[in-house]
Amino acid sequence: MPHLRSVALNAIPEGAGEMFPFSVPIIRHLGLLDVGGPVTFLVGENGSGKSTLLEGVAAAAKLPTIGSESVDTDDTLAPQRALARSLKLVWNRPVKKRGFFLRAEDFFGFTKSLSKLRADLLRRAMEIDSEFANRSAWAKGLAMLPVGTSLAEMERRYGINLDENSHGQSFLKLFQSRFVPGGLYLLDEPEAPLSPQSQLALLAMIGDMVKQDAQFIIATHSPILLGARDATIYNCDRVPIERAEYEELDHVVITRDFLNGRDRYLRHLS
Repeated sequence: MPHLRSVALNAIPEGAGEMFPFSVPIIRHLGLLDVGGPVTFLVGENGSGKSTLLEGVAAAAKLPTIGSESVDTDDTLAPQRALARSLKLVWNRPVKKRGFFLRAEDFFGFTKSLSKLRADLLRRAMEIDSEFANRSAWAKGLAMLPVGTSLAEMERRYGINLDENSHGQSFLKLFQSRFVPGGLYLLDEPEAPLSPQSQLALLAMIGDMVKQDAQFIIATHSPILLGARDATIYNCDRVPIERAEYEELDHVVITRDFLNGRDRYLRHLS
């Protein structure tokens, strides 16, 4: 059973109606948004407000993040925290804060921080090796234990070095390593680092995770991800937000028409 049943805007704070994010049309006119299915997509043009809404839900749900900043402390998300205080989330069961919130830009920062941490641990291992050169193997092993344990755990979860993989491989490895059955996962444009083939791999992973009681709410532009079986799709280009069918989405129609008639499109663009 999915965790989160619905999202609604309680009321706009007095005097905030013309301020971001309450000035965004889909937020100002947000009614009851049914997100009770295992997979819900928010789709719309850049600037439609889909990412802002997702960030507000993440802040209201108090989900952990993957990245250097949490939703509670990231200065760039202060308006979304204000939105979170005005959102009403209805749950099917008690919240255990399983799962995470992930933005594509946070992923790139996270891989860099992991790479730096690994380099620091390797440097410390070399220092210990030098410092304990004339000590017993037992003493050196004891001093090396915390470093070795940390390196082994990083390699178990993320491989030898996420930075050495392609962005797509790193993203999928990171996502798989942090997955916990029964979690709620909010993803903002996860297709950004992924090739079409890797998007299909993520789609398969989502399907497998749903079978393990996971729930997903995803803001995306990807016709591939939007094709997830039995997903609920909301069109954020409509005010108020409307349910949409996959085959009717502009993202799908334009992509299909371009692939079927590339020359015709290119002539109009020349």
